[in-house]
Amino acid sequence: MSELALAVFASEDRDASHPPPPLNRRWSSHLRSFDAGAYEQRLAAAGFRFLARTAAPFPALLRAIHDPPPGLFLRGAGDLVLLSRPAVAIVGARACSGYGASIGRSLGRELARAGLVVVSGLARGIDAEAHRGALEVEGSTIAVLGCGIDRDYPAAHAELARRIAARGLLVSEYAAGRRAGAVAVPRTQPDRRRLCAATVVVEARERSGALITADLALEEGREVFTVPGEITSSLSAGTNALLKLGATPLTDASDVLGFFGIEDEPSAPGVDALLDLLPATADELVRRTGRDAADIAQSLVELELADAVSARDGIYRAQ
Repeated sequence: MSELALAVFASEDRDASHPPPPLNRRWSSHLRSFDAGAYEQRLAAAGFRFLARTAAPFPALLRAIHDPPPGLFLRGAGDLVLLSRPAVAIVGARACSGYGASIGRSLGRELARAGLVVVSGLARGIDAEAHRGALEVEGSTIAVLGCGIDRDYPAAHAELARRIAARGLLVSEYAAGRRAGAVAVPRTQPDRRRLCAATVVVEARERSGALITADLALEEGREVFTVPGEITSSLSAGTNALLKLGATPLTDASDVLGFFGIEDEPSAPGVDALLDLLPATADELVRRTGRDAADIAQSLVELELADAVSARDGIYRAQ
């Protein structure tokens, strides 16, 4: 059975099973007429790739699940080795709070800076912030799409998708032409946790898509971290519920790094040493350097006065 033919069939036939029954007439007709060589040429011409399930670079964690996809469609300049590197999924509410957006971006920066691949779904809110955080430190990030590999969903994130593709990867189980939400079943949703050993949920309402991702990760024995939230906030109802189910509380990026066996060593003290840690918030600099908050604040003021850094939305960047 051609894995590429199966992947294309599943993308085009909204009634297709996964995998299709051997006696499915539509599948038999599709297989007879499908020219894999010609299709691969069209993929390459459009700047896409197909990675079959049996190929060596196919993610081992994804291959190990009960019902792995026949392959993945890829877009972007990132090397396939990204798919086998230690990765963490960061998910959460689309309509997140300012606090949630800040945490999602901060985690994206700190985890990518430490060498982890940050995986999310390109969606509004926490997803986009996690990608942006990783990109800010020139880290590695992968966007898992719930639509065809040729589409950016939402369209407002086309520029973000372009930035991800420039150094990372966009990944989809669906061939070009599959629009978002074409089939209202769970499989059409971006399933980021299947590429990752750990999932971080930043904010989530009750019965949100992020909770579905986390629940599935827990069922598969993957590690799930949750950012605790205010008990009166609806955006924290889902995350706080996950804590009751056994998710690990996350209060610092080092919680995730410890799971992967990565030690987040404090940097050497000194004003100039801070420049190597930017962009970052003041709180991030305190955690990463082990220095007193007042000392960090004074150093940042000195750097601003020297026009060495600028601050916007609480994030300090080197000039």
